[in-house]
Amino acid sequence: MIDPLSRMPTPMARWTRLLGLASVVGILAGLAAAALEYGLHVGSKFLVGRFTDLGQAHVLEFRPELLALPALGGLVAGLLVHWLCPRLAGHGTDLLIRAFHRRGGVMPLRGPTVNAVAAIGVISCGGSAGPEGPIAALGAAIGSALGEVFSLTPHERRIMLIAGCGAGVGAIFQCPLGGALFAVSVLYREPDFETDAMVPAFVASVVGYSVYMPFWGYGAHLLQGANTLVFSSPRELIPYAILGPLCGLMCLVFRTCLRSVEQLTVRSPRIPRWLAPALGGLATGAVACALPQVMDGQYVFIQSAMDGSFLGGFENRSWWTWAALFGVVALAKCLATGLTVGSGAPGGALGPSVFIGGAVGAFLGAVISAIAPDAFTGDPENLRRALIPVAMAGVLSASMRTPLAALVMVTEMTGSYGLIVPLMVVCVSSYVVGRRWGLCDEQVRSSPESPAHAGDVIVHMLEVGRVGEVMHRDWPDVVRPDTTLGELAAQLEPGTRPAFAVVENGCIKGMISVPEITQIMNQAGISDIVIAADMMTPVPTILSVQDDLYTALAAMGRRNALALPVISSDKNHQFLGMLTRADIFQHVRTQLDDLRKHLVLEHEALAAIGHEDTLHQMALGVSAGKAEKIQRLIVPMQAMGLSLRETDFRKQFGVQVIAIEQANGSIECPPDVNAPLKTNQRLLAIESQNQGGEERDADRRTDRDDSE
Repeated sequence: MIDPLSRMPTPMARWTRLLGLASVVGILAGLAAAALEYGLHVGSKFLVGRFTDLGQAHVLEFRPELLALPALGGLVAGLLVHWLCPRLAGHGTDLLIRAFHRRGGVMPLRGPTVNAVAAIGVISCGGSAGPEGPIAALGAAIGSALGEVFSLTPHERRIMLIAGCGAGVGAIFQCPLGGALFAVSVLYREPDFETDAMVPAFVASVVGYSVYMPFWGYGAHLLQGANTLVFSSPRELIPYAILGPLCGLMCLVFRTCLRSVEQLTVRSPRIPRWLAPALGGLATGAVACALPQVMDGQYVFIQSAMDGSFLGGFENRSWWTWAALFGVVALAKCLATGLTVGSGAPGGALGPSVFIGGAVGAFLGAVISAIAPDAFTGDPENLRRALIPVAMAGVLSASMRTPLAALVMVTEMTGSYGLIVPLMVVCVSSYVVGRRWGLCDEQVRSSPESPAHAGDVIVHMLEVGRVGEVMHRDWPDVVRPDTTLGELAAQLEPGTRPAFAVVENGCIKGMISVPEITQIMNQAGISDIVIAADMMTPVPTILSVQDDLYTALAAMGRRNALALPVISSDKNHQFLGMLTRADIFQHVRTQLDDLRKHLVLEHEALAAIGHEDTLHQMALGVSAGKAEKIQRLIVPMQAMGLSLRETDFRKQFGVQVIAIEQANGSIECPPDVNAPLKTNQRLLAIESQNQGGEERDADRRTDRDDSE
């Protein structure tokens, strides 16, 4: 069957396939996010919502339901994961990052699916975890699974992995642009982006958001009322300058709580893995008895702090009291999330990061209202409320190490487009202060350090190069379909393994390899009977002159072929020649040699590496792979002015000189044995094994004679 995409130019066919698959990934991830959100709404209403109002300022509610409910959720989730996915480890964001960098984009669908379902139970029972991490991992797994179904390359599978993550986060957070930016930037610790995946991630995120929103309605924001907030005075930059480092330091507290519980769980082998989430849930319940707000997984408490509804019945309390409450809630949320997620309960740290940021912003707003309510702006209430969404972005920026994505995500989530300036200040400053304490340990520093980009230079060379630039246009082994076996055998040259192209009227009909000819030649009396049409095999893959070399090499790998025919790119499809693996190898080698020359010209320090590499290759050739025996020696005084021929280094010094390093760093190999040696030269030598052995034997005989 002819692939319809094969009729398109290669770049267009590739983009059509990727964007089409990204759209499918977006649909599936959007539906998964809608199902997860529905489960959380129903579960939270009938479980934790029955026992406490998470949006109020109530504290110290010592009730057995609050103590036992998170433990029950952790127990059920722990058993579910233990039975279905016993090897699943890590929260959702780390899972997808590890799959991208270390596993070729392969992320089995089963684990994230079970994790997402179990996370609904944990969060609905009051566990301090977020659904955003699980849906990010589930969306990524959907993209990876789709890549497996359509036999995508590892590079394309990684792109689908990122697209699925962007679709899931963009849907559940209702931020299509932020979700896509998060997916392409969360892979790295430094501000870096997976640019190849950016367009598919945008498409998948838009589609996922569009599929998700009809279930929950358009126009609603995560925080109501933030869309009316604006940055109105340069003086407001002072509290925002304080808020950024405060968010970065809160990330340190969050990470300490999370990693401490994880290490405690790992160091306690007597505690079964399925039981650890229940124990963590029990400890979370104890924290919730003091501060029920830590059980909030849908930002109800943050919304109450935003609109002031938590003040009901407590209007006579001072702002210092509210500052203490918000500060303690932020710290308690860090502890509760560490106890829940750190103990191994399914769930993510992405959502709690946003909650903690909102509490930190409310804390600083209350402190400013208590100290100097009119110092920074004409409307102190506007500043107090604005600090909440800005701080949400600040903690998210530091904890996930995604400053730009955090800025865009919170802007879309809350509708706070009038706070772009403070969002920029806080996201950057919190990232600078708190990035070393980010929560995603699987992140690498930047794309050059990722194993996924180990071959980028060579892959780029292959993608830029075209088959028509490298192929053999005058292929010598071309025969007609009626060529007899005897005529084919006459063209064979000893020591060669040609591939005969069977061509008729300028069109390729098939291929004949040497083993096929040899097998038939063993049968006597048929050299004039059998013709090329009888021996040829259909060509499984035909290349076009416009194909890139990477596509050609991949086709050779799939077919285990050493050579493939090349046809013209017009409608006639005329046979033009052959492309071999050796041709591609020689092209890459030439490009790398040229690149090495440019590197030395542009970066003088790299010349030393080139010299050491030359030295290493020489040592391998002379000492049978023992390159570590190479020595760089100064010219001895007794050899100064003499040539290598006049100075017997093997006899006098027990070494064999293989090259001379000149003063400018160049290496003369083989050395001129008649040239006089100079003081500014270095001798590259290898220890003479025989000489060294004879001297050691002589020393041992002398020692034995002396002892006698």
